[in-house]
Amino acid sequence: MGERLTRKDVEKIQEEITYRKLVVRKDAIEAVKEARAQGDLSENFEYYAAKRDKNQNESRIRYLERMLKNASIISDESKDDEVGINNTVELYFEDDEETQRLKLVTSIRGNSLDGKISTESPLGKAILGHKVGDRVYIKVNDQYGYYVEIRKLEKTIDDGSDKIRSY
Repeated sequence: MGERLTRKDVEKIQEEITYRKLVVRKDAIEAVKEARAQGDLSENFEYYAAKRDKNQNESRIRYLERMLKNASIISDESKDDEVGINNTVELYFEDDEETQRLKLVTSIRGNSLDGKISTESPLGKAILGHKVGDRVYIKVNDQYGYYVEIRKLEKTIDDGSDKIRSY
């Protein structure tokens, strides 16, 4: 099974593929031609750098196309009072006595440094579908886990206005 993507994830990936094919590919081919025209290829750093950039772009295109081919499309809809994909939650970590705001996203958009937690992570899996006030056990491995309490839930209303509804 491949990546689990929302329709918006698929749209963004398709946009990147199109951009890379129509813009980046064209620029990379032109850079290779210019570097080749400089003469002796055996000592031409610009030529090797241009070829490397062109190959990296082609590799990224193949990777994204393969990801879309093997992906399963999931819904980002959830009940108004339940934690779902693209929702922001405020969690109270009991062991640390700290509160943290996190956004639940698909695995390709996960970035813990940016406060985006994947639905495939132990934390994301555990809180998905829960409600404000729920105390949830996060199992990390067979010997360790911890509790969080869902304190607040914010849902972005996808009507083009980027409104937020809090619970």
